[in-house]
Amino acid sequence: MPTLIEPTVPDALLDHVGPGADLIVPIANGEPVALLDALERNADRLDGVRVHQMHALRDRPYLHAAFGDRLRHVSYFLSHVTRPRFAAGELDLVPNHFSEVYPLLRHRCKDPLVIAAVSPPDRHGYFSLGTGADYVASFIGRARFFVEANARMPRTFGRNQLHLSQVAGWVRSDTPLVEVPPVEPSAIDRRIAALVAERIPDGATIQAGIGAIPNAILAALENHRALGIHTELLSDGVIGLVESGVVTGARKRNNRTKTIGTFALGTQRLYDFIADNPAVELWPATYVNDPRRIASEPGFVSINATVEVDLVGQCASETIAGRYWSSSGGQADFARGAMYSEGGQAFVVCRSTADEGRVSKIVPSLAPGTIVTTLKNTVDKVVTEWGVAELRGSSLRERATALIAIAHPDHRDRLAHEARRMGYL
Repeated sequence: MPTLIEPTVPDALLDHVGPGADLIVPIANGEPVALLDALERNADRLDGVRVHQMHALRDRPYLHAAFGDRLRHVSYFLSHVTRPRFAAGELDLVPNHFSEVYPLLRHRCKDPLVIAAVSPPDRHGYFSLGTGADYVASFIGRARFFVEANARMPRTFGRNQLHLSQVAGWVRSDTPLVEVPPVEPSAIDRRIAALVAERIPDGATIQAGIGAIPNAILAALENHRALGIHTELLSDGVIGLVESGVVTGARKRNNRTKTIGTFALGTQRLYDFIADNPAVELWPATYVNDPRRIASEPGFVSINATVEVDLVGQCASETIAGRYWSSSGGQADFARGAMYSEGGQAFVVCRSTADEGRVSKIVPSLAPGTIVTTLKNTVDKVVTEWGVAELRGSSLRERATALIAIAHPDHRDRLAHEARRMGYL
């Protein structure tokens, strides 16, 4: 039987970080605060170290390139913290689909060290990755781990378990989790939600992204029955649906009766809900976001928000005014999977205008520098408060006509003029 190591101090991590090391950090609250503190505190001992992470929630000096090339951040999805730092050229951004982050990291990193916040070890000697599984769970048994057992981290189920014998070292901490309260939906958001909810049949399996409109859609499903959840992000909006019996997962083909996600981000109420809850499981993104897995689930419904849509149906969800805002995440993963699901639907939602109505979210063509997230050949249904444009299988003329019809009335004449000029009408 292997000898189980005792907890140590955060600075012991430095013994495992050599020149040119690649450190992999989980998404959001999976970030090990005490271990990253130790890295910054000892940055003069580092040489060419890269920290790979999606969606960092805490601002840190190294994100501002405070230590130069000794310690540099590589992002796979920008957050409110890393967005301005990327714009300033202080960190790197790697394009990706969330389902493919693990193989991308395997390709980029020769001998990665995973540093992660985990739940304290249970009586069997197992840590859980807590609020996530994401890309990190796929490294269990395939890479070195040095973990931080946070007393606040909920113990969760799924494919996110790590045994004491599998870590190079571990420390204890007591760090509050970052809470992200749900955005209160507007009347416009609720109109969009109603249009989507009425098209979701009982028994469907749902994926919903983050933001005011996805939250409103989850709330609008309160009268549905026998829904399932198979989603990238578990948010507070899922709790009421599970507790009221709307979500049972009884009709799912995969992980029947289980609510499945790859990470959880919300309020303390959500973290308490997933703690020791056997009905909720967190699985790696290589499983949850795999379009082939999604496609194998009949009646799959994908719901994601976008920034703008052009008249052929290209959805730009990661840039604003030609500058990076986030990244692709799992939007394309779920849109592609839903496309091949028997009876599947993929909704892309957005308000029809921005800037108090002066800017249309439906545009003739995307501006230079705008990044396409969901391809025109994949997009299914685009929804604004003015209706639903069903684009799958539609001609360019039909697409332009349908999208103009769901634009704000103040912008429809201009859009129609541009569509005729471009030869779509």
